[in-house]
Amino acid sequence: MITPASLNYGSDQSGLIWGFIFGRDERATLINSADALSWLKNHEQHSAHEFIWLHFNLSNTASEKWITEHAGVADEFNEALHDGSRSTRIELADNTLIAVVNDVLHNFSLDSADIATLWLSVTQRVVISARRTPLKSIERLRQAVEHGDAIRSSVELLVHLLRDQADVLVKIVRDAVARVDKVEDNLLAGRLNRQRGDLGALRRILVRLQRLLAPEPAALFRLLQKPPVWVAELDTQELRQSTEEFSVVLSDMSSLQERIKLLQEEIAAQVNEENSRSLYVLTIVTVLALPINIIAGLLGMNVGGVPLAEHAYGFWIVAGIVATFTVVAGWFVVRKQNQD
Repeated sequence: MITPASLNYGSDQSGLIWGFIFGRDERATLINSADALSWLKNHEQHSAHEFIWLHFNLSNTASEKWITEHAGVADEFNEALHDGSRSTRIELADNTLIAVVNDVLHNFSLDSADIATLWLSVTQRVVISARRTPLKSIERLRQAVEHGDAIRSSVELLVHLLRDQADVLVKIVRDAVARVDKVEDNLLAGRLNRQRGDLGALRRILVRLQRLLAPEPAALFRLLQKPPVWVAELDTQELRQSTEEFSVVLSDMSSLQERIKLLQEEIAAQVNEENSRSLYVLTIVTVLALPINIIAGLLGMNVGGVPLAEHAYGFWIVAGIVATFTVVAGWFVVRKQNQD
């Protein structure tokens, strides 16, 4: 049997990370691959309320072989494992729900927004999930099952996973909002630093998350309109509610992206204003220094006939001329500023 201490991100020889049987006791029963194989071979002899959940690590090359030989998954599930498309979707194939769910990695952070894919095959009696890297939502689901959450059907397990994923997204949005609030506070305090670059990176991450995690509406609509006959009406309603919750989170993410865009525009406007101010000051200094530069250039030429060269008060006369022209230039600058 698998012990709680061995519930890590590794797997046994068959590629199974963990397995549970539901409907036998009040709490789900933890099983290993041998128990799972025995149950699958004799599932018709068990209670109709029982169903099994097996979670595999696809990094173990034995996983796909075990799933194909013993789990009886639809061909569409095997095709999805090797399909280049990673869009989140839930489709009906051969009376089986095939779900492709993109999820954030277990060590997710907004600085390294890595996303990986989880594949699920859901029938009335068997749920198969598989991934290549540890994911947050599926780990939350395992913890919920271990803590005794009541899961009455295989579809409810899928709904629970979608809600866990929505909760993970809510936390991501909250963390992103906190970072945006900090940037906004720095903006109001006049501390720009690298805030514009940080906002750009955060916005790109949110756009990527929204693009990959948003379920395909067409596939969900078809499924909710014509669910499999073995899916209870209550499960269909809960699946519809979970997709609506997902839509709310994605809407909040879109609003946050728009807020980030406005902050970027505000920061860009402030940067342009500061650049304009600096250019204006530089222009004033250049205008005020123009008379002395011209006169100094003329008097500094090594040619004969430099005026006032032998005059006793020549320096003060030239200084007065320079001061006069500087005052006149300054008066023109001030007058122009007042007119603007």
